[in-house]
Amino acid sequence: MKKTPLVFILLMLINVSTAFTQVAKSGYRISNRIHLEGEGGWDYMSMDDATSRLYISHSTIVQVLDVNGKKVVGTIPDTKGVHGIALARDLNKGFISNGKDTSVTVFDLKTIQVITKIKVTGNNPDAILYDSFTHRVFTFNGKSSNSTVIDANTNKVIGTIDLGGKPEFSVCDGRGKVFVNFEDKAQVCLINPTTLKVEKTWPVAPGEGPSGLAIDIEGHRLFSVCGNKLMIVLNADNGNVIAKLDIGDRVDAVVYDPGLKRIYSSNGEGTMTVVQEVNKDTYKVLENFPTQKGAKTIALNQKTHRIYLSTADFEAAPAPTTENPRPRPAVKPNTFTILEVEPIN
Repeated sequence: MKKTPLVFILLMLINVSTAFTQVAKSGYRISNRIHLEGEGGWDYMSMDDATSRLYISHSTIVQVLDVNGKKVVGTIPDTKGVHGIALARDLNKGFISNGKDTSVTVFDLKTIQVITKIKVTGNNPDAILYDSFTHRVFTFNGKSSNSTVIDANTNKVIGTIDLGGKPEFSVCDGRGKVFVNFEDKAQVCLINPTTLKVEKTWPVAPGEGPSGLAIDIEGHRLFSVCGNKLMIVLNADNGNVIAKLDIGDRVDAVVYDPGLKRIYSSNGEGTMTVVQEVNKDTYKVLENFPTQKGAKTIALNQKTHRIYLSTADFEAAPAPTTENPRPRPAVKPNTFTILEVEPIN
């Protein structure tokens, strides 16, 4: 039997190792870590692709970041318990939900100056949505299980919708349908934004504790991310479950990129699950990209396909007690950061 030279064997091993590294290589990278001043917690973010401005909830303010120049270009003050920011680009207005004083702050998108404040008809307005089909703003009030409806032209409250479940995130299709997750009932609710009526509720089982929600408008698909580490894909026309996919732990939000046909879930454990749409009925997980602990909220620039996540550094968690069996670690002062993630292949 002819002997194989040792050098040849070593070269083969190197080639196999290189091939494995290339297969295992992530399709994403963290291109920037943008430090923002201030302390306290955070929640949703909203991206304005046209101006490259990222609106970031941060404690009692909203910071406006120019993602091209990597600098803050404005601050909207007095947003106590801020949760979300809805952008009405056709009206040059933004709407901010302030959970702690049950109000909505209205501001000018060009000048970033406050226009007015509106008192809502529920308790703890959390997610907020602008529906361009009706030119109405919907706040989803977590502690009162209802939605306050505001005329975006006049800044006046025009109605309240009794939802019958604890609302989390919401999306719309721009054609007369608004969808919202019910965290306590593991359902997605369909609202008619013209009649202000709940038309359907659909289960997201086997998903439990749904939080974030995204939509593929062209494909009529909803993506509901759930606390039991599942992403549930639903038909937006009839509520049928199309697919279920494993995602990371402590998920809070999700976005859909129609250009790449990818869905991203931001997981507080410190990962971002990347899901590829093969076709509107077939999906596959590409990877769980490492981000940073606490990075549970997410925004997407559909023009550049860059992704933004907000987080900070944390102190060690205190010891559990009977009164507080699962204590949260405190945020380290002046460590609030926006991660900019970009696809590299």
